[in-house]
Amino acid sequence: MTDDAGYVLPPTWAGDPAALADDADERITTRSETLHPGMVWDLRRDTVDLGDGQTVVREYVAHPGAVGVLALDDRDRVLLIRQYRHPVGMSLWEPVAGLLDVADESPLAGAARELVEEAGLVAADWAVLVDLENSPGGSSETIRCYLARGLSPAPGGRPPGDGEERDLPIAWVPLDDAVEAVLAGRFTAPLTVAASLAASVSRSAGWRTLRPADAPWPQRVRVAGSGRARIYSS
Repeated sequence: MTDDAGYVLPPTWAGDPAALADDADERITTRSETLHPGMVWDLRRDTVDLGDGQTVVREYVAHPGAVGVLALDDRDRVLLIRQYRHPVGMSLWEPVAGLLDVADESPLAGAARELVEEAGLVAADWAVLVDLENSPGGSSETIRCYLARGLSPAPGGRPPGDGEERDLPIAWVPLDDAVEAVLAGRFTAPLTVAASLAASVSRSAGWRTLRPADAPWPQRVRVAGSGRARIYSS
């Protein structure tokens, strides 16, 4: 559709804006090849039939998926970890997070494991805070971030880490200060942005937006079942 000046007009969605939701929209992949099998994720190239006469070629990272943990103490402070991220050449302040790279491990179990491994903590209260696709134009990464409360030291403390995880300075940041840092551009890691803002909004709603820790995660199921994710299984 074009206007009187010949400009192309985007189609208007005919549904109810209040009912908008991301949903399955599977297009036919006519060819798929692994360009590079990586150490953690793979680089794929797919030929996709868009269903309207167009065929496109898309390259993306086949990612195993990840979980994050926004740990919140009884003083309304969130735990952030400073970690070196080589692709951007920066050390970023982030919540506890890790890959879903343990065979047949549930996301909740993976989150609890990461909380011990990166922060030396266990939590008595778990809830789903927010789900996101980290970079859907170039990666199949799905992330679930949990809110963890009722914190206590893990028996034995934090185990030794390898590589960038050998030295992970931590900071307990008031949630309001974390939100301010996000909006000021001082915290830019995507999980820090999403988790801090989601927690602030949820707190203002009396935490009514939190979902059970075992809430369905249809995006993860969909991506993993499509063959686009790199799945670790026994």
